Amino acid sequence: MFSKFNKRVDAIFLDTNSPNFNVSESVNVILSPSLYWVKKVSLPVKYARDAKSLSPSLFEDVLPEGVYSYFAYKSDDHFYIFAYEDKLILDTLRAKGISTSQINDVYLAQSELSQIGKPVKIDEARSLYSKDGVLALVPSAWVENSEELRLDAIALSKNRVELKRFSHLLNDKSLYTAIAIASLFLVLSMSEYFITLGKISSISSAKDEVFASAGLKPTMLQNRSLLKEYESARELQTKFRLYSSELLDLKLEKDAKMSLLELKAKKLKAEFVGVKKGSDLDVLKELRSKGALFDSKLTDETLRLEVAL
Repeated sequence: MFSKFNKRVDAIFLDTNSPNFNVSESVNVILSPSLYWVKKVSLPVKYARDAKSLSPSLFEDVLPEGVYSYFAYKSDDHFYIFAYEDKLILDTLRAKGISTSQINDVYLAQSELSQIGKPVKIDEARSLYSKDGVLALVPSAWVENSEELRLDAIALSKNRVELKRFSHLLNDKSLYTAIAIASLFLVLSMSEYFITLGKISSISSAKDEVFASAGLKPTMLQNRSLLKEYESARELQTKFRLYSSELLDLKLEKDAKMSLLELKAKKLKAEFVGVKKGSDLDVLKELRSKGALFDSKLTDETLRLEVAL
C-alpha cells in the first residue's frame, strides 16, 4: 500500500478500517472518503478561499454534531468543498501506528484518486467508485472488475489539507510569518464577514431559482421529505438486489431449481421445486449463514421462502 513520491516520500491510504502501518520514515497520507464529507457545487465566486468560507453554511443541513474544519479546491467550473473532523483523523492516525512526527503532507482521496477509470478495491468488503466526479466508498459486491489499490503511479496534487494541532508539520512557513498573516486577517475580518453575508444571500437567491427551475418543493422541509421517500425506495432496491443475489447463489441439489422470484409489498418471495425433505435444511442453513431473516415452508417438494425487506 506504499508508493514512492518526491524525495523518496511514500504515500499511504488511511481508512477507518485500515490495518496498522509499520512506518519508519515520513509518509504522505491520502484520506479515505470515510474520513471526510464532500460536495461538488457551482458557486458565484472565483476563488477556492471564497468557496471555503461558504462551506459551513452549505454543509449545515447534513453534518452530524461535531467540530469541523473545511477545505475547497476548484476543478473546471465546479468547486469541491470538504468538511472533516481533525480529531477523528488524528485519532485514526495514532490508532494505525502513525505519529504526527511521521506525517509529511495530508491529501484527500477525492483530489488524488477521483480520475480512476475502474472501481478500486481497498479491502475485501469495500471499493472506491467515481460517479459524476465524486469519489465514494461502496460495497465491493456492487461493482464489477474492480482493481487493486496502487499508489505507486500517482503524482500527488497541490491540494494539501492542514490538520489543526500539528499544522506546522504540513507547511514550510515560519511562526513569525503565520503571526503576520493572522494579524492581517484580523484587520480584514469584518469586511470579509460582510462580503460573505452578501454571497450567502446571493447563493440563497440562486438556490430558490434552482428549486423553481427544477420543479422542486419551495422549502427545504418539503424537499427533505421527498428525499426520504427516494432514500426509502433506494434502500428497498438495495435490499432486493442483495437478497435476490443470495437466493440465486444458493447451492441446490441436481433436480431442484428456482421457479419463482418476485417482489411484492416489500417482501421478496421465492419458490424452489424439486426440493426433497431434508435437503431443504441445507438450503435454510446456507441462508442463515449469510445473515438472511426469512420464513420458509416445504410442501410437496416445493420450498417457499419469504424475506421481509
